[in-house]
Amino acid sequence: MDAKVTTTVKAPKKDLWKDVKRHFSVYALLIIPIVYYAILKYGPIINGQIAFKEFFPKQGVWGSKWIGFENFMSFFKSYYFIELLRNTILYSLAKLCISVPLSIILAVALYECTHNMLRRVVQTLAYLPHFLSWVIMYGILLVLLSPGDGLINDMIKFFGGKPVDFLTSTSTFPVIVILSDAWKEMGWAAIIFIAALMGIDPSLFEAAMVEGASAVQRVWYITIPSIKPVIVTVVLLKLGTVLDAGFNQMFMLYSPSVYSVADIIDTWVYRQGLLEFKFALATAVGFFKGAIGLMLVMTSNAIVKKLADTSLM
Repeated sequence: MDAKVTTTVKAPKKDLWKDVKRHFSVYALLIIPIVYYAILKYGPIINGQIAFKEFFPKQGVWGSKWIGFENFMSFFKSYYFIELLRNTILYSLAKLCISVPLSIILAVALYECTHNMLRRVVQTLAYLPHFLSWVIMYGILLVLLSPGDGLINDMIKFFGGKPVDFLTSTSTFPVIVILSDAWKEMGWAAIIFIAALMGIDPSLFEAAMVEGASAVQRVWYITIPSIKPVIVTVVLLKLGTVLDAGFNQMFMLYSPSVYSVADIIDTWVYRQGLLEFKFALATAVGFFKGAIGLMLVMTSNAIVKKLADTSLM
């Protein structure tokens, strides 16, 4: 009777240092990003302790008096705290709910387009606003929305209506902020979805066409499910920055007349922390934003992993 002999061959452990020496030119490329993150990202964390101190530049980071959570409490007890938090979260969620679906729709439309010239023109026009600063975008919005001679107000007056000051009205300002952000970033955000679409097996679409599936059905049952992991990843990453409602945009567009609906945490920190030299307060708010972002990412990631079996980690 033959006995089966099972042998287990263990793969030899790689010697890390030998591997580094063998591929030294590749590992050497890591030096630049490591130095960059060490100096500009992790180094400043040491100075983050001023969030818990009564910071005075003359005394320095280490010489300032430790006051615990007083800077955090002064922010939480601020008269404008609820208003700032409300505006920041609403703008962030509104931008997320508008920009991500529009980016997906644009990516799918470009992917399904069979006219190469048309696709290239649309891609270029969609990407272009991303490379314009908000200073330039503000100038464009003034040309379009100015109550005196703006293009849109000229059309309103042509049809017998009254001109609207879109940028100083509390009812229209939030809409302008959300739509202008979507216009500026939609094309650039669609790039990652276009890349994901390129990885779909074309045979799936061919089989669906043979079965008689329409274009809408192919998009709904093949395209969207195929890029679902990418969509989840993008949404989770954006949730981590839910308290970043876009300082550059808001700083250029807002004015005192719309502070009630335009003032966000970042603009308040700019006025209180920088213009009034309250650096410790600004740092404390930065810690608060980072902690909230981390909790949102971890919580949403756990929920999505449980319900959709797709997650970031």
